[in-house]
Amino acid sequence: MKRLIITALAAAALLAPAQAQDYQYSRYYNHDTGRLDYGRHDSGLGTGNMYYGLRIGPAFSYVNSDDPTLDGGKWQTGLTVGALVGLPLSQSVPLYLEAGLQYTEKGGRKRLDSGKKMTYDLNYIEMPVVVKYIYPVDEHFTLQPFFGGYLAYGISGRIKNFEERKTQKSFSDNTFKRFDGGLRIGCGVGYDLFYAELAYDIGLANICHDTFDTSHNGGLALNFGVNF
Repeated sequence: MKRLIITALAAAALLAPAQAQDYQYSRYYNHDTGRLDYGRHDSGLGTGNMYYGLRIGPAFSYVNSDDPTLDGGKWQTGLTVGALVGLPLSQSVPLYLEAGLQYTEKGGRKRLDSGKKMTYDLNYIEMPVVVKYIYPVDEHFTLQPFFGGYLAYGISGRIKNFEERKTQKSFSDNTFKRFDGGLRIGCGVGYDLFYAELAYDIGLANICHDTFDTSHNGGLALNFGVNF
């Protein structure tokens, strides 16, 4: 998995400069200004053209549980990386349906009575689907609020007890369920083809196997990337 992450980071690092250098070939390129004009209503976003995006950034997450063994309510830092596509919902209003596929590291941590920590690593393949409104501030800047949800499937992770120096799999019959889902809300900022966003996930699915206890994911993601 670490090799996969390193490969994805390297690919994103190589692709982003390439897109920045060759953006004049984008469908959003305005030959009159020499720039990408996302806010124009005769070209660019909001005129029936779909777009593609690459994203990478840090994720800050926690997992709340009624089960003390599974409760990691303190924030933990991970990684998110993925790709997406935006589909126009209107020819006259810059409203888009944005969907993608991403690898996200979630989980949480807590401090035990002994002072040692316990960490929960929950790594997912996620499919976010949101509705996004792209508001042009000027010919270069756009504000892009969005709201929707996500579905996720857990692929790896370990629960580490540093007091007992023991680990176990995060996804098993005794720990967490693999399937997760919830709401996603946030806002992005675009400058020509460059993009940054802050997204907040509210886990609605109970990822705990116990009949009486519940466990839910939650967290923030700060993503950077390009749209083309």
